[in-house]
Amino acid sequence: MEEELPPDAQPGERRLNIHLEPTEIAGSYANFANITFSRYEFTLTFARIEHEVEEGDVPGAVVSRINASPRFMEELIAALQDSWSKYQTTEGIRNLPEAPPHDLH
Repeated sequence: MEEELPPDAQPGERRLNIHLEPTEIAGSYANFANITFSRYEFTLTFARIEHEVEEGDVPGAVVSRINASPRFMEELIAALQDSWSKYQTTEGIRNLPEAPPHDLH
């Protein structure tokens, strides 16, 4: 029996089947990131910090740390640039001034 492909799928195309635990659906909020690297990997550390502190150490908590290969980082940067460009276009359209009403008289 031949497998039926979705209308937009190409023959031989692989699709991702990623499972997300219900406890992870909300994700984590981060307002700070630190990036370090070696010849073999990049490490992205995401944290949530308290900006309201005016003196002394700024408290914060790491919410996630990701280690990735240089090749993956290159692909991630391209995907981020593409998404940022689409976001800017959407926001630009959303923030266009309204056209003045036309007087039909």
